[in-house]
Amino acid sequence: MSHSAMSARLAGKTILITGASSGIGRSTAIEFSRTSPTIRLIVTARREEALKELAATIEKESIGATKVLPTRLDVSDPADVKGFLARLPEEWREVDVLVNNAGLVKGVETVGSIAEEDIDVMFSTNVTGLVNMTQLVMPGFKSRNRGDIINVGSIAGRESYVGGSIYCATKAAVRSFTDSLRRELISTRIRVMEIDPGQVETEFSVVRFGGDKAKADSVYAGCEPLTPGDIAEIIVFAAGRRENVVLAEMMVYPSHQAGVGAIHKKP
Repeated sequence: MSHSAMSARLAGKTILITGASSGIGRSTAIEFSRTSPTIRLIVTARREEALKELAATIEKESIGATKVLPTRLDVSDPADVKGFLARLPEEWREVDVLVNNAGLVKGVETVGSIAEEDIDVMFSTNVTGLVNMTQLVMPGFKSRNRGDIINVGSIAGRESYVGGSIYCATKAAVRSFTDSLRRELISTRIRVMEIDPGQVETEFSVVRFGGDKAKADSVYAGCEPLTPGDIAEIIVFAAGRRENVVLAEMMVYPSHQAGVGAIHKKP
C-alpha cells in the first residue's frame, strides 16, 4: 500500500466525479483509489449500469478500502443537479474534491448547418452543467473553507478549428468561468484548477461522429493519442498537492501534437 505524501493528503477525502461511466472520468476514479485507497468516491453519469460495474471494479481492486457510491446524474438537467446532494446518504454529502469531467462534442458541421439540439446539448452539458455542479458544492466548500474544483477543459478552449465552433466556444466558456472563480475565491482555501487535454482516445470521438466508429478511429490514424489514464494521473496529481499549491492550469499534449491543427501524422 502506498504511503506517499500524496496518498496521505488524499486519505479520507470524498471525491465527486461527473461523467464517470467511461473515458477520463472512469480512469480518474480508478486512479484516485490506487493512489490513496481509503477514500470515498461518488461516481456519477447517465449510465447507471456502467457506474455499478466501475464501483464493483474499484471495490474489488482496493479490497474494500475504497467506498464507492455509483449515482445516476444528468448534469445537463438543472433540476437533477439541484437535488443531487440531498439525495445522497448523509455521510456522503461533505464533498472535498469535485472533478467536473462530464462533457461532449456533437457533430462536425460548420456554422449555418449546426443542429439546434447539438448546440443545446453541448452548452447544457459542458457549460451550464459544470457551472451548476460547481454552485452545488460551493456552499459546503465555503462553510468549511476548503475544497478542490478540478475542471476538465480542452485545448479547444484555447484554439479553434473548422467544424468545432460550438464545442470550442463551450470550452472557452469553461476556461473563463474557471479563471473568474479562482479570482473570486482568492481569499479562501478553496482551490480551482483546470486540466486541458489535447487529443485523447475515448468514446468521446465516437459521439462526435454520431456513433460512426470508423470515422472516429480515422482521427487517430498514424498518431498515438493520450489515454484516459494519462489525464487521470494528472487530475489526481493536482488534487494531491500540498494545500497551498494550486496547479491552476495545465495543457497536455501527446508527443505528435502542438496545437489543434498542429498534428504530425506518422507515415
